[in-house]
Amino acid sequence: MDLFRTKSVERSIEETDEPDHRLKKELSALDLTVFGVGVMVGTGIFVLTGEQAYSNAGPAIVISFILAGITCGLAALCYAEFASTVPVAGSAYTFSYATLGELIAWIIGWDLVLELALGAAVVARGWSAYLQSLFDLPTWLAGDEATPDFGAMAVVLGLTLVGVLGTKLSGRFTGVLVVVKVAVIMFVIIAGLFFIKLSNYTPFVPDSKPAESGESGLDSTLLQSVFGVDPTVFGVYGIIAAASVVFFAFIGFDIVATSAEETKNPQRDVPRGILGSLAICTFLYAAVAFVITGMLKYSDERMKTAAPLAEAFSANGLDWASKLISTGAVAGLTTVVLVLMLGQARVLFAMSRDGLLPVSLAKVHPRFGTPYRITILTGVFVAALAGFVPLSELSKLVSIGTLFAFVLVSAGVIILRRTRGDLHRPFRVPAVPWIPALSILACFWLMVNLSVETWLRFLAWLAIGFVVYFLYGYRRSRLGRGLKQAPAGQDAAPTAE
Repeated sequence: MDLFRTKSVERSIEETDEPDHRLKKELSALDLTVFGVGVMVGTGIFVLTGEQAYSNAGPAIVISFILAGITCGLAALCYAEFASTVPVAGSAYTFSYATLGELIAWIIGWDLVLELALGAAVVARGWSAYLQSLFDLPTWLAGDEATPDFGAMAVVLGLTLVGVLGTKLSGRFTGVLVVVKVAVIMFVIIAGLFFIKLSNYTPFVPDSKPAESGESGLDSTLLQSVFGVDPTVFGVYGIIAAASVVFFAFIGFDIVATSAEETKNPQRDVPRGILGSLAICTFLYAAVAFVITGMLKYSDERMKTAAPLAEAFSANGLDWASKLISTGAVAGLTTVVLVLMLGQARVLFAMSRDGLLPVSLAKVHPRFGTPYRITILTGVFVAALAGFVPLSELSKLVSIGTLFAFVLVSAGVIILRRTRGDLHRPFRVPAVPWIPALSILACFWLMVNLSVETWLRFLAWLAIGFVVYFLYGYRRSRLGRGLKQAPAGQDAAPTAE
Protein backbone atom coordinates (compact mmCIF):
# COMPACT_ATOMS: atom_id res chain seq x y z
CA MET A 1 0.00 0.00 0.00
CA ASP A 2 1.39 3.37 -1.06
CA LEU A 3 0.32 5.36 1.99
CA PHE A 4 2.87 8.14 1.60
CA ARG A 5 2.32 9.10 -2.03
CA THR A 6 2.80 12.85 -2.41
CA LYS A 7 0.94 15.33 -4.56
CA SER A 8 3.30 17.69 -6.36
CA VAL A 9 3.13 21.42 -5.74
CA GLU A 10 2.59 21.98 -9.47
CA ARG A 11 -0.39 19.60 -9.55
CA SER A 12 -1.95 21.23 -6.48
CA ILE A 13 -1.77 24.64 -8.16
CA GLU A 14 -3.09 23.33 -11.50
CA GLU A 15 -6.19 21.84 -9.88
CA THR A 16 -7.25 25.24 -8.53
CA ASP A 17 -8.29 26.15 -12.11
CA GLU A 18 -10.76 23.31 -12.56
CA PRO A 19 -14.13 24.92 -13.55
CA ASP A 20 -16.31 23.27 -10.89
CA HIS A 21 -13.71 23.82 -8.13
CA ARG A 22 -12.39 27.31 -8.91
CA LEU A 23 -12.62 29.79 -6.03
CA LYS A 24 -12.87 33.54 -6.64
CA LYS A 25 -9.67 35.52 -6.03
CA GLU A 26 -11.00 38.55 -4.16
CA LEU A 27 -8.86 39.06 -1.05
CA SER A 28 -6.06 41.57 -0.36
CA ALA A 29 -3.40 41.80 2.36
CA LEU A 30 -5.73 44.03 4.37
CA ASP A 31 -8.55 41.49 4.08
CA LEU A 32 -6.22 38.74 5.31
CA THR A 33 -4.99 40.80 8.24
CA VAL A 34 -8.59 41.58 9.17
CA PHE A 35 -9.41 37.87 8.99
CA GLY A 36 -6.43 37.10 11.22
CA VAL A 37 -7.28 39.73 13.82
CA GLY A 38 -10.95 38.87 13.47
CA VAL A 39 -10.41 35.25 14.41
CA MET A 40 -7.62 35.64 16.98
CA VAL A 41 -9.08 38.47 19.05
CA GLY A 42 -11.92 36.64 20.65
CA THR A 43 -12.13 33.80 23.10
CA GLY A 44 -8.61 34.26 24.43
CA ILE A 45 -9.43 37.77 25.62
CA PHE A 46 -13.12 37.53 26.36
CA VAL A 47 -13.34 34.03 27.87
CA LEU A 48 -10.11 32.11 28.58
CA THR A 49 -8.10 34.92 30.23
CA GLY A 50 -9.98 34.87 33.51
CA GLU A 51 -10.54 31.13 33.53
CA GLN A 52 -6.85 30.27 33.21
CA ALA A 53 -5.72 33.01 35.62
CA TYR A 54 -8.09 31.53 38.20
CA SER A 55 -7.24 27.86 37.68
CA ASN A 56 -3.58 27.73 36.56
CA ALA A 57 -1.41 30.85 36.34
CA GLY A 58 -2.68 33.78 38.44
CA PRO A 59 -1.41 37.18 37.24
CA ALA A 60 1.36 35.31 35.40
CA ILE A 61 -1.25 34.55 32.76
CA VAL A 62 0.49 37.47 30.99
CA ILE A 63 3.58 35.27 30.66
CA SER A 64 1.43 32.39 29.42
CA PHE A 65 0.12 34.53 26.58
CA ILE A 66 3.62 35.68 25.66
CA LEU A 67 4.92 32.08 25.63
CA ALA A 68 2.02 31.00 23.43
CA GLY A 69 2.63 33.99 21.15
CA ILE A 70 6.33 33.16 20.74
CA THR A 71 5.50 29.55 19.91
CA CYS A 72 2.96 30.73 17.35
CA GLY A 73 5.49 33.16 15.91
CA LEU A 74 7.87 30.29 15.13
CA ALA A 75 5.11 28.28 13.50
CA ALA A 76 3.81 31.38 11.69
CA LEU A 77 7.12 31.73 9.84
CA CYS A 78 6.72 28.17 8.58
CA TYR A 79 3.12 28.77 7.52
CA ALA A 80 4.15 31.94 5.70
CA GLU A 81 6.76 30.07 3.63
CA PHE A 82 4.37 27.29 2.72
CA ALA A 83 1.41 29.56 1.93
CA SER A 84 3.51 31.77 -0.37
CA THR A 85 4.99 28.71 -2.12
CA VAL A 86 1.79 26.65 -2.37
CA PRO A 87 -1.09 29.19 -2.52
CA VAL A 88 -3.82 26.55 -2.38
CA ALA A 89 -6.81 26.15 -0.06
CA GLY A 90 -6.33 23.65 2.75
CA SER A 91 -3.47 25.11 4.78
CA ALA A 92 -1.60 22.42 6.73
CA TYR A 93 -3.46 19.65 4.91
CA THR A 94 -2.27 20.83 1.50
CA PHE A 95 1.27 21.48 2.75
CA SER A 96 1.49 17.98 4.26
CA TYR A 97 0.24 16.38 1.03
CA ALA A 98 3.20 17.92 -0.81
CA THR A 99 5.81 16.83 1.73
CA LEU A 100 4.79 14.05 4.11
CA GLY A 101 2.42 12.04 1.95
CA GLU A 102 -1.30 11.30 1.64
CA LEU A 103 -1.83 9.44 4.91
CA ILE A 104 -0.23 12.22 6.96
CA ALA A 105 -2.16 14.81 4.94
CA TRP A 106 -5.41 13.01 5.71
CA ILE A 107 -4.59 12.84 9.40
CA ILE A 108 -3.75 16.54 9.55
CA GLY A 109 -6.94 17.37 7.68
CA TRP A 110 -8.87 15.22 10.14
CA ASP A 111 -7.01 16.92 12.97
CA LEU A 112 -7.94 20.36 11.64
CA VAL A 113 -11.56 19.52 12.35
CA LEU A 114 -10.55 19.64 16.03
CA GLU A 115 -8.87 22.98 15.53
CA LEU A 116 -11.45 24.74 13.38
CA ALA A 117 -14.86 23.14 13.87
CA LEU A 118 -14.40 22.60 17.60
CA GLY A 119 -12.84 26.05 17.88
CA ALA A 120 -15.91 27.62 16.27
CA ALA A 121 -18.14 25.70 18.67
CA VAL A 122 -16.14 26.89 21.71
CA VAL A 123 -16.39 30.50 20.62
CA ALA A 124 -20.09 30.20 19.79
CA ARG A 125 -20.75 29.14 23.38
CA GLY A 126 -18.80 32.14 24.65
CA TRP A 127 -20.82 34.37 22.28
CA SER A 128 -24.04 32.99 23.74
CA ALA A 129 -22.91 33.64 27.32
CA TYR A 130 -22.03 37.28 26.57
CA LEU A 131 -25.31 37.82 24.70
CA GLN A 132 -27.25 36.43 27.66
CA SER A 133 -25.35 38.74 30.02
CA LEU A 134 -25.78 41.79 27.76
CA PHE A 135 -29.53 41.57 27.37
CA ASP A 136 -30.30 39.76 30.63
CA LEU A 137 -31.89 36.92 28.70
CA PRO A 138 -33.19 33.73 30.34
CA THR A 139 -30.21 31.61 31.36
CA TRP A 140 -31.55 28.54 29.60
CA LEU A 141 -31.03 30.27 26.21
CA ALA A 142 -27.26 30.09 26.79
CA GLY A 143 -27.50 26.45 27.76
CA ASP A 144 -27.21 24.64 31.06
CA GLU A 145 -26.90 21.05 32.20
CA ALA A 146 -30.46 20.28 31.07
CA THR A 147 -30.86 22.30 27.85
CA PRO A 148 -28.89 22.88 24.64
CA ASP A 149 -27.20 26.23 24.00
CA PHE A 150 -29.76 27.69 21.60
CA GLY A 151 -27.94 31.02 21.28
CA ALA A 152 -24.75 29.31 20.11
CA MET A 153 -26.63 27.21 17.59
CA ALA A 154 -28.44 30.26 16.21
CA VAL A 155 -25.29 32.32 15.59
CA VAL A 156 -23.56 29.41 13.87
CA LEU A 157 -26.43 28.81 11.47
CA GLY A 158 -26.77 32.54 10.73
CA LEU A 159 -23.07 32.88 9.92
CA THR A 160 -23.21 29.78 7.74
CA LEU A 161 -25.49 31.76 5.42
CA VAL A 162 -22.98 34.65 5.34
CA GLY A 163 -20.24 32.18 4.41
CA VAL A 164 -22.30 30.79 1.53
CA LEU A 165 -23.00 34.26 0.10
CA GLY A 166 -19.36 35.07 -0.59
CA THR A 167 -15.84 35.41 0.80
CA LYS A 168 -15.64 39.13 0.02
CA LEU A 169 -18.95 39.71 1.83
CA SER A 170 -17.59 37.74 4.78
CA GLY A 171 -14.48 39.92 4.73
CA ARG A 172 -16.46 43.15 4.78
CA PHE A 173 -18.74 41.87 7.53
CA THR A 174 -15.70 40.78 9.52
CA GLY A 175 -13.97 44.14 8.97
CA VAL A 176 -16.82 46.13 10.48
CA LEU A 177 -17.00 43.93 13.56
CA VAL A 178 -13.20 43.91 13.96
CA VAL A 179 -13.23 47.70 14.24
CA VAL A 180 -15.89 47.46 16.95
CA LYS A 181 -14.12 44.85 19.04
CA VAL A 182 -10.65 46.38 18.76
CA ALA A 183 -12.12 49.70 19.90
CA VAL A 184 -13.71 47.96 22.89
CA ILE A 185 -10.44 46.19 23.73
CA MET A 186 -8.53 49.46 23.63
CA PHE A 187 -11.16 50.86 25.99
CA VAL A 188 -10.61 47.91 28.33
CA ILE A 189 -6.85 48.45 28.32
CA ILE A 190 -6.93 52.24 28.80
CA ALA A 191 -9.88 52.50 31.20
CA GLY A 192 -8.81 49.43 33.15
CA LEU A 193 -5.45 50.98 33.98
CA PHE A 194 -7.23 53.46 36.29
CA PHE A 195 -8.72 50.64 38.39
CA ILE A 196 -5.68 48.44 38.84
CA LYS A 197 -4.86 47.51 42.42
CA LEU A 198 -1.20 46.61 42.78
CA SER A 199 -2.07 44.21 45.60
CA ASN A 200 -3.86 42.03 43.02
CA TYR A 201 -0.50 41.28 41.41
CA THR A 202 0.86 39.81 44.64
CA PRO A 203 1.96 37.12 44.23
CA PHE A 204 2.53 37.56 40.51
CA VAL A 205 3.45 33.88 40.21
CA PRO A 206 1.38 32.09 42.89
CA ASP A 207 3.12 29.27 44.71
CA SER A 208 2.69 25.87 43.18
CA LYS A 209 0.16 23.67 44.96
CA PRO A 210 -1.31 20.21 44.40
CA ALA A 211 -4.20 20.11 41.98
CA GLU A 212 -7.56 19.05 43.29
CA SER A 213 -7.53 15.30 43.04
CA GLY A 214 -10.21 13.49 41.11
CA GLU A 215 -11.12 9.82 40.81
CA SER A 216 -8.16 9.21 38.47
CA GLY A 217 -4.97 10.82 37.23
CA LEU A 218 -6.48 11.77 33.87
CA ASP A 219 -6.63 15.44 34.85
CA SER A 220 -2.85 15.64 35.34
CA THR A 221 -0.62 16.64 32.44
CA LEU A 222 1.05 14.02 30.28
CA LEU A 223 4.46 15.25 31.44
CA GLN A 224 3.52 14.82 35.07
CA SER A 225 2.08 11.37 34.49
CA VAL A 226 5.09 10.08 32.52
CA PHE A 227 7.60 11.21 35.16
CA GLY A 228 5.40 10.39 38.15
CA VAL A 229 5.15 14.00 39.31
CA ASP A 230 2.14 14.90 41.45
CA PRO A 231 -0.22 17.16 39.45
CA THR A 232 0.09 20.81 40.45
CA VAL A 233 -1.39 24.18 39.58
CA PHE A 234 0.24 27.63 39.61
CA GLY A 235 4.00 28.07 39.76
CA VAL A 236 6.04 27.38 36.62
CA TYR A 237 4.00 24.34 35.62
CA GLY A 238 0.82 26.35 35.96
CA ILE A 239 2.13 29.06 33.63
CA ILE A 240 3.02 26.47 31.00
CA ALA A 241 -0.26 24.60 31.43
CA ALA A 242 -2.16 27.87 30.95
CA ALA A 243 -0.06 28.64 27.85
CA SER A 244 -1.08 25.25 26.43
CA VAL A 245 -4.75 26.16 26.82
CA VAL A 246 -4.71 29.84 25.82
CA PHE A 247 -2.70 28.79 22.79
CA PHE A 248 -6.17 28.13 21.38
CA ALA A 249 -6.62 31.89 21.10
CA PHE A 250 -3.82 32.24 18.54
CA ILE A 251 -5.10 29.88 15.89
CA GLY A 252 -6.15 32.71 13.58
CA PHE A 253 -2.98 33.04 11.52
CA ASP A 254 -3.33 29.56 10.01
CA ILE A 255 -6.86 30.52 8.95
CA VAL A 256 -5.17 33.20 6.83
CA ALA A 257 -3.22 30.40 5.11
CA THR A 258 -6.45 28.55 4.23
CA SER A 259 -7.53 31.64 2.23
CA ALA A 260 -4.42 31.68 0.01
CA GLU A 261 -6.31 30.35 -3.00
CA GLU A 262 -8.81 33.23 -2.78
CA THR A 263 -6.11 35.94 -2.54
CA LYS A 264 -5.24 38.20 -5.47
CA ASN A 265 -1.47 38.17 -4.78
CA PRO A 266 -0.90 35.28 -2.34
CA GLN A 267 2.90 35.22 -2.64
CA ARG A 268 3.11 38.75 -1.21
CA ASP A 269 -0.08 39.19 0.81
CA VAL A 270 -0.41 35.90 2.71
CA PRO A 271 2.86 36.28 4.68
CA ARG A 272 1.93 39.88 5.48
CA GLY A 273 -1.50 38.83 6.69
CA ILE A 274 -0.15 35.97 8.81
CA LEU A 275 2.68 37.81 10.55
CA GLY A 276 0.92 41.16 10.86
CA SER A 277 -2.22 39.80 12.50
CA LEU A 278 -0.19 37.66 14.91
CA ALA A 279 1.92 40.63 16.07
CA ILE A 280 -1.17 42.79 16.67
CA CYS A 281 -2.99 40.11 18.62
CA THR A 282 -0.07 39.10 20.84
CA PHE A 283 0.19 42.68 22.07
CA LEU A 284 -3.54 42.96 22.71
CA TYR A 285 -3.68 39.65 24.61
CA ALA A 286 -0.79 40.47 26.91
CA ALA A 287 -2.13 43.97 27.64
CA VAL A 288 -5.65 42.77 28.47
CA ALA A 289 -4.34 39.93 30.65
CA PHE A 290 -2.25 42.44 32.61
CA VAL A 291 -5.21 44.78 33.12
CA ILE A 292 -7.85 42.25 34.10
CA THR A 293 -5.66 40.54 36.71
CA GLY A 294 -4.91 43.98 38.15
CA MET A 295 -8.59 44.89 38.37
CA LEU A 296 -9.82 41.65 39.93
CA LYS A 297 -7.91 39.21 42.15
CA TYR A 298 -7.07 36.06 40.22
CA SER A 299 -8.60 33.92 43.01
CA ASP A 300 -11.99 35.68 42.80
CA GLU A 301 -14.73 33.26 41.75
CA ARG A 302 -15.91 35.75 39.14
CA MET A 303 -12.70 35.20 37.16
CA LYS A 304 -13.78 31.73 36.07
CA THR A 305 -17.10 32.79 34.54
CA ALA A 306 -17.73 32.87 30.79
CA ALA A 307 -17.53 36.69 30.80
CA PRO A 308 -14.57 37.65 33.06
CA LEU A 309 -13.84 41.07 31.51
CA ALA A 310 -17.39 42.25 32.10
CA GLU A 311 -17.23 40.87 35.66
CA ALA A 312 -13.98 42.74 36.35
CA PHE A 313 -15.56 46.08 35.46
CA SER A 314 -18.76 45.30 37.37
CA ALA A 315 -16.66 44.47 40.43
CA ASN A 316 -15.23 47.98 40.26
CA GLY A 317 -18.68 49.59 40.10
CA LEU A 318 -18.68 50.17 36.33
CA ASP A 319 -21.77 48.26 35.28
CA TRP A 320 -22.18 50.46 32.21
CA ALA A 321 -18.68 49.47 31.11
CA SER A 322 -19.49 45.80 31.53
CA LYS A 323 -22.38 46.26 29.09
CA LEU A 324 -20.02 47.95 26.61
CA ILE A 325 -17.56 45.08 26.94
CA SER A 326 -20.31 42.54 26.41
CA THR A 327 -21.30 44.40 23.24
CA GLY A 328 -17.71 44.26 22.00
CA ALA A 329 -17.47 40.60 22.95
CA VAL A 330 -20.61 39.71 21.03
CA ALA A 331 -19.28 41.56 17.96
CA GLY A 332 -15.81 40.10 18.37
CA LEU A 333 -16.80 36.52 18.94
CA THR A 334 -19.11 36.71 15.94
CA THR A 335 -16.12 37.27 13.65
CA VAL A 336 -14.22 34.40 15.27
CA VAL A 337 -17.02 31.93 14.63
CA LEU A 338 -17.36 33.10 11.03
CA VAL A 339 -13.67 32.95 10.12
CA LEU A 340 -13.12 29.58 11.82
CA MET A 341 -16.00 28.09 9.85
CA LEU A 342 -14.65 29.63 6.65
CA GLY A 343 -11.30 28.00 7.35
CA GLN A 344 -12.88 24.65 8.15
CA ALA A 345 -14.91 24.73 4.96
CA ARG A 346 -11.75 25.42 2.89
CA VAL A 347 -9.87 22.50 4.44
CA LEU A 348 -12.75 20.09 3.82
CA PHE A 349 -13.13 21.57 0.32
CA ALA A 350 -9.50 20.74 -0.46
CA MET A 351 -9.90 17.21 0.90
CA SER A 352 -13.06 16.69 -1.16
CA ARG A 353 -11.39 18.03 -4.31
CA ASP A 354 -8.66 15.43 -3.76
CA GLY A 355 -11.23 12.63 -3.43
CA LEU A 356 -10.47 11.86 0.21
CA LEU A 357 -14.03 12.98 0.95
CA PRO A 358 -16.91 12.82 -1.57
CA VAL A 359 -15.94 14.97 -4.59
CA SER A 360 -19.51 16.26 -4.89
CA LEU A 361 -18.99 18.25 -1.67
CA ALA A 362 -16.31 20.36 -3.39
CA LYS A 363 -18.68 21.92 -5.93
CA VAL A 364 -18.43 25.72 -6.01
CA HIS A 365 -21.57 27.87 -6.22
CA PRO A 366 -21.87 29.25 -9.77
CA ARG A 367 -22.84 32.75 -8.57
CA PHE A 368 -21.14 33.26 -5.23
CA GLY A 369 -17.93 31.33 -5.96
CA THR A 370 -17.96 29.61 -2.55
CA PRO A 371 -17.88 25.89 -1.65
CA TYR A 372 -21.50 26.13 -0.54
CA ARG A 373 -22.20 22.44 0.07
CA ILE A 374 -19.26 21.93 2.40
CA THR A 375 -19.99 25.29 4.06
CA ILE A 376 -23.55 24.22 4.90
CA LEU A 377 -22.36 20.83 6.16
CA THR A 378 -19.74 22.54 8.33
CA GLY A 379 -22.35 24.91 9.78
CA VAL A 380 -24.70 22.10 10.76
CA PHE A 381 -21.86 20.14 12.39
CA VAL A 382 -20.56 23.14 14.35
CA ALA A 383 -24.08 24.07 15.46
CA ALA A 384 -24.58 20.60 16.90
CA LEU A 385 -21.26 20.76 18.77
CA ALA A 386 -21.94 24.26 20.09
CA GLY A 387 -25.35 23.29 21.31
CA PHE A 388 -24.47 20.15 23.22
CA VAL A 389 -20.74 19.92 24.14
CA PRO A 390 -19.25 21.69 27.24
CA LEU A 391 -16.82 24.60 26.68
CA SER A 392 -13.99 23.38 28.90
CA GLU A 393 -13.69 20.03 27.16
CA LEU A 394 -13.73 21.62 23.71
CA SER A 395 -11.01 24.21 24.31
CA LYS A 396 -8.41 21.63 25.37
CA LEU A 397 -9.01 19.48 22.30
CA VAL A 398 -8.72 22.56 20.09
CA SER A 399 -5.32 23.37 21.58
CA ILE A 400 -3.84 19.92 21.05
CA GLY A 401 -5.21 19.76 17.52
CA THR A 402 -3.68 23.12 16.67
CA LEU A 403 -0.29 22.25 18.14
CA PHE A 404 -0.19 18.97 16.23
CA ALA A 405 -0.87 20.84 12.97
CA PHE A 406 1.95 23.27 13.75
CA VAL A 407 4.40 20.41 14.37
CA LEU A 408 3.68 18.87 10.97
CA VAL A 409 3.85 22.16 9.07
CA SER A 410 7.19 23.00 10.71
CA ALA A 411 8.53 19.56 9.81
CA GLY A 412 7.21 19.99 6.28
CA VAL A 413 9.30 23.14 5.74
CA ILE A 414 12.48 21.19 6.48
CA ILE A 415 11.45 18.31 4.23
CA LEU A 416 10.39 20.46 1.26
CA ARG A 417 13.65 22.42 1.43
CA ARG A 418 15.48 19.10 0.92
CA THR A 419 13.17 17.49 -1.64
CA ARG A 420 12.22 20.58 -3.70
CA GLY A 421 14.98 23.08 -3.26
CA ASP A 422 14.23 24.36 -6.76
CA LEU A 423 10.83 25.83 -5.85
CA HIS A 424 10.41 29.60 -5.89
CA ARG A 425 9.76 30.74 -2.32
CA PRO A 426 8.60 34.39 -2.13
CA PHE A 427 8.93 34.15 1.66
CA ARG A 428 11.63 32.04 3.29
CA VAL A 429 11.96 31.00 6.91
CA PRO A 430 15.36 32.15 8.20
CA ALA A 431 17.88 29.73 9.70
CA VAL A 432 16.36 26.49 8.40
CA PRO A 433 16.35 23.86 9.92
CA TRP A 434 16.86 25.54 13.31
CA ILE A 435 13.76 27.78 13.38
CA PRO A 436 11.37 25.00 12.29
CA ALA A 437 13.03 22.58 14.72
CA LEU A 438 12.61 25.09 17.55
CA SER A 439 8.95 25.46 16.55
CA ILE A 440 8.48 21.69 16.75
CA LEU A 441 10.08 21.52 20.20
CA ALA A 442 8.05 24.46 21.54
CA CYS A 443 4.78 23.01 20.25
CA PHE A 444 5.57 19.56 21.59
CA TRP A 445 6.43 21.02 25.00
CA LEU A 446 3.04 22.70 25.17
CA MET A 447 1.37 19.48 24.04
CA VAL A 448 2.86 17.39 26.84
CA ASN A 449 1.58 19.95 29.32
CA LEU A 450 -2.00 19.20 28.35
CA SER A 451 -3.93 16.65 30.39
CA VAL A 452 -3.79 12.89 29.88
CA GLU A 453 -7.54 12.94 29.30
CA THR A 454 -7.09 15.43 26.45
CA TRP A 455 -4.40 13.22 24.91
CA LEU A 456 -6.60 10.13 25.12
CA ARG A 457 -9.46 11.92 23.41
CA PHE A 458 -7.10 13.27 20.76
CA LEU A 459 -5.68 9.81 20.06
CA ALA A 460 -9.19 8.36 19.89
CA TRP A 461 -10.12 11.03 17.33
CA LEU A 462 -7.03 10.20 15.24
CA ALA A 463 -7.87 6.48 15.43
CA ILE A 464 -11.32 7.21 14.02
CA GLY A 465 -9.60 9.19 11.27
CA PHE A 466 -7.43 6.20 10.32
CA VAL A 467 -10.54 4.03 10.02
CA VAL A 468 -12.31 6.55 7.78
CA TYR A 469 -9.23 6.90 5.57
CA PHE A 470 -8.77 3.19 4.99
CA LEU A 471 -12.48 2.54 4.45
CA TYR A 472 -12.99 5.48 2.06
CA GLY A 473 -10.17 7.94 1.35
CA TYR A 474 -7.43 5.53 0.29
CA ARG A 475 -9.58 3.88 -2.38
CA ARG A 476 -11.25 7.09 -3.63
CA SER A 477 -8.17 9.34 -3.72
CA ARG A 478 -7.80 11.13 -7.07
CA LEU A 479 -4.03 10.96 -6.71
CA GLY A 480 -4.09 7.23 -6.05
CA ARG A 481 -6.35 6.49 -9.00
CA GLY A 482 -4.25 8.77 -11.23
CA LEU A 483 -1.01 7.00 -10.29
CA LYS A 484 -2.40 3.73 -11.63
CA GLN A 485 -2.64 5.33 -15.07
CA ALA A 486 0.18 7.91 -15.01
CA PRO A 487 3.76 7.34 -16.17
CA ALA A 488 6.14 6.11 -13.51
CA GLY A 489 7.63 8.86 -11.40
CA GLN A 490 4.76 11.33 -11.71
CA ASP A 491 3.56 12.41 -8.25
CA ALA A 492 5.31 9.37 -6.92
CA ALA A 493 5.91 8.61 -3.29
CA PRO A 494 9.02 10.21 -1.81
CA THR A 495 12.18 8.19 -1.62
CA ALA A 496 14.50 8.09 1.33
CA GLU A 497 17.62 10.15 1.02
